[in-house]
Amino acid sequence: MKQVFRKIISISMALLVLFTTTSFSVDMHYCGDHLMDFSLSGDVERCMMQPKVSHEMAKWAMMEMKMDCCSDVELSVAGQDELQISFDQLSFDKQLLITSFVYTYAHLFESRHQEKVHFKDYSPPPLIRDVQVLDQTFLI
Repeated sequence: MKQVFRKIISISMALLVLFTTTSFSVDMHYCGDHLMDFSLSGDVERCMMQPKVSHEMAKWAMMEMKMDCCSDVELSVAGQDELQISFDQLSFDKQLLITSFVYTYAHLFESRHQEKVHFKDYSPPPLIRDVQVLDQTFLI
């Protein structure tokens, strides 16, 4: 039981470090109020409303720039880059807090010892005469 609990704690701590250090970004392209495209990695595709750079259609490109209603939104979550790798770099107060927490948490789940009953496999001695009935002493 103790080994399973330790494995669960170690896996959860590894996942916690992984998720806190991972960064990601989401790119979204809106045309008006409608979401046209989104991407978790890379650039999104632009729609036809974006201005085109061509010499033949310079007049049309100018018209598109005036009617441009598209927008790009980028949401990004930066991960943590500063991790303390060794236990020696912690201050004495933090080391004391961590060791006291681990010590008290480890002893919280200490199993209670049950006394071993040595006579459970043996039968009681044979009853030759019933003393309570002979002396007529009864518990009421």
